[in-house]
Amino acid sequence: MLKEFAMRGNVLDMAIGIIIGAAFGRIVTSFVNDILMPPIGLLMGKVDFANMYMTLTEGKTPGPYPSLADAKAAGAVTISYGLFINVILDFIIVAFVIFLLIRQVNRMTAKPAPAPAAPTAKDCPYCVSAIPIKATRCPHCTSELKA
Repeated sequence: MLKEFAMRGNVLDMAIGIIIGAAFGRIVTSFVNDILMPPIGLLMGKVDFANMYMTLTEGKTPGPYPSLADAKAAGAVTISYGLFINVILDFIIVAFVIFLLIRQVNRMTAKPAPAPAAPTAKDCPYCVSAIPIKATRCPHCTSELKA
């Protein structure tokens, strides 16, 4: 019974999506940390976003600490806002790619609008009553209609 459930299309598709999503997340994280942020940090005056932090309390050894890793090793309590900026950029890139993917899937699966139905009635030019399209005489005013 479990095998039947696991081999259903939706469960299998979801499992594949989770695996691919995890791999894609690691790719985006590497892109942000290793390719996108170094040039941005260079443009902002050689700033390393991974080492942007604020020390709340010092650790066993007093600060200042040259890097976030040194602060963590000393046991200091920090707010790592540089890493938070990296994670926000990760999220924005992943969300944008998912938005583009869903938009494309919706375009491919969208059904075209049905063609409008042919009119079945017309107006009498004399009494302006609605009459069948094939009528040759108006049933309301008895005027003869041009075909």
